[in-house]
Amino acid sequence: MFGGVNADEIATLCYERFHQLPRRGKPEPGREWSLLAAVVKVTRWTPSEEVTKEVVSLATGTKCIGRTALSPNGDVLNDSHAEVIARRGCVRYLIQELHRTVTGGDSSVFCRAEQQGKWKLKPGVSFHFFTSHTPCGDASIIPMSDSQSLPCPPVTLVKDEDVKGQAKGSAVKRKAEGLDKGENIKLIRLEEKETADGIPDGRGNPQQSSLLNSSRSETPSQSRSAEGDTQNLSWMVLKDGGSSDSTGPRAQVPDIHRTGAKCVPGTEPDPLHAGGGYHQTGVLRVKPGRGEPTLSLSCSDKMARWGVLGFQGALLSHYLQEALYFTSVVVGKCPYSQEVMHRALVARCLHVSDLPAGFSLYPPTLIQASLEFPFSQGQTELQHKAGQGRISPCGAAISWCNVTEQPLDVTANGYKHGVTKKVLGTAKARSALCKLELFHSFLSLVSATDPSSLPSSLRASGLQTYWDYKRASQSYQQAWQQLHSQAFPLWPRNDRNLLKFH
Repeated sequence: MFGGVNADEIATLCYERFHQLPRRGKPEPGREWSLLAAVVKVTRWTPSEEVTKEVVSLATGTKCIGRTALSPNGDVLNDSHAEVIARRGCVRYLIQELHRTVTGGDSSVFCRAEQQGKWKLKPGVSFHFFTSHTPCGDASIIPMSDSQSLPCPPVTLVKDEDVKGQAKGSAVKRKAEGLDKGENIKLIRLEEKETADGIPDGRGNPQQSSLLNSSRSETPSQSRSAEGDTQNLSWMVLKDGGSSDSTGPRAQVPDIHRTGAKCVPGTEPDPLHAGGGYHQTGVLRVKPGRGEPTLSLSCSDKMARWGVLGFQGALLSHYLQEALYFTSVVVGKCPYSQEVMHRALVARCLHVSDLPAGFSLYPPTLIQASLEFPFSQGQTELQHKAGQGRISPCGAAISWCNVTEQPLDVTANGYKHGVTKKVLGTAKARSALCKLELFHSFLSLVSATDPSSLPSSLRASGLQTYWDYKRASQSYQQAWQQLHSQAFPLWPRNDRNLLKFH
């Protein structure tokens, strides 16, 4: 329990909200899996001290588009990981709440601030972030011994030539086999989990956590099945009772859960050593894509950024006296390490200083629930039945948020789910969460604001494009510059040509 927030209550609230949604876009039970994230608004009422909790944004999704699919018109949803979509849905909700306030209505979120044209959270209101799994990237690089479910005792590695009668690199998943009953050695074949785009990710499930071959001669992208999907397989040996071979006992190698997110350009690549030496930790990472690289930073990196800049974004910063921060981050049942979560989401930014007024270091409280998402990869594997076909990540992404118009938004490959090529480039194909649609919602907010009540930053002449309005949010840009220079100097800059739409 933290500040009236119980992790299992938050998880239950989010799972129930998901179950209330229509079937469209949801994973096929027993065959498809996904990840869920949500934003929960908590209100503590005075003087009764009653606490109410409400899901204001919820999302599922595991994919992002490649760099060649990016659009200069802002009409494609670039990153459809659940955490990113949940935040964007929350921005839709906040725009609606601000629209109510500027038009004289009542908002359950905002009240007037001291600065002209600015707003702030009402007393007692806080926002909490839920994710059914640790965020991809640095937060998922978890030592096996720190995870909730250690899949097996410490293991020792076996060279390929030691595995007699087995084909190297076979993509067939096998159960444990006995090599030599006399020596009481068990051979286990372990398959690293795939991300939504076919690249191994550290989002393995508690029932079947991943272990990877220590050989540096074969990188994750080089081991592929006939269908082209990455399936990294490792041969490892468990030595019962401390038995040894002719060369003596092999050293035990502690292992870690892995992430498919790659180090950003300019960073030393992962060393790919055995066990815990496979990854670098604490570095920026780019999400993997199927065949083509993406430009989307990992969810661990984006969430760390929210802890300094807030989750409201540059546009809403025009209207807010202070940035909005998540009070807590709740993680569902999955491999988890408090230390690793703190490293990924908090520690990398603790030394950032000289932030402008309205911005501060606001580390969220990190807590874990004991409840697993019913459509997690682990639960899907448990429910899988013969004849259902290969288990795979769900291709669709769902967004639901508490807004009056089009609260449900189901997408695939960056566009509305089910659209045909004929309508691409039109409003019919656009997600309500793409940059262009959020920008138009923001412009509607600006138009609804009485000119005498406009924030000073929105009174400048020459504001036309999406980039113009982002750049004019000077305090936000100053805070981002401090974060960039002090904590994330290798964070890739957006191509300005992709931001000049209107």
